[in-house]
Amino acid sequence: QVQLVESGGGLVQAGDSLRLSCAASGSIFSNNGMGWFRQAPGKEREFVAAVSRSGDSTYYADSVKGRFTISRDNAGNTVYLQMNSLKPEDTAVYYCAAARYDAYMTVTPPRTNYWGQGTQVTVSS
Repeated sequence: QVQLVESGGGLVQAGDSLRLSCAASGSIFSNNGMGWFRQAPGKEREFVAAVSRSGDSTYYADSVKGRFTISRDNAGNTVYLQMNSLKPEDTAVYYCAAARYDAYMTVTPPRTNYWGQGTQVTVSS
């Protein structure tokens, strides 16, 4: 049973914007902080951003601060990742994740409970 479903990936040029969405089942969404990770070819999966259950607290990786914004729609059970000023080094498979607390996604290894299947983001130079 698929419980986290990402969408919105694609091929863009450097400097463009893209918005990723992750739809979650109601029980997962309401009880968990939500976040995004990414994995580039030949690299380990890395934390990108996380948001608390209420949406009041957020965390970002240093590499995306000021360019990416995470948000959640608690009525629609959806979390978003708005990505601006994209760079070729942002190219990766982006994964949605859920954890009991948003801070749990910032540790290594992340203490996540659920993962999505991933969506490809490719940024050309």
